[in-house]
Amino acid sequence: MKVWLHMEGAVVLAASIYFYGQTTAPWWLFFLLLLSPDITMLGYAFNDKAGAFVYNVGHSYVLPVVTLIFSFYLNGDLILSLTLIWMAHIGMDRTAGYGLKSTKGFKETHLQKI
Repeated sequence: MKVWLHMEGAVVLAASIYFYGQTTAPWWLFFLLLLSPDITMLGYAFNDKAGAFVYNVGHSYVLPVVTLIFSFYLNGDLILSLTLIWMAHIGMDRTAGYGLKSTKGFKETHLQKI
């Protein structure tokens, strides 16, 4: 099952890169913001429970998919581009084996212990 989750991440990463290339947004923006969702790790400054919650909100597919739908509804090119960067980041993390965090600590994920 773990292999499937890694493959799912790779597909999301590849699709996000492909669709980002179809937008008019510059590639420098993609590379500048690719790691920006990791700001959610700051939640761990409070405690493991808050850290896991904040990190998981920023690293699950739920909000990016909602934002993606919202961008189509508003015809918002910038929102679409930023959402594709966000989804690429999540896909990149899943491909590398970084999953959603457990409240047991930063190194405990749904994919593996890191």
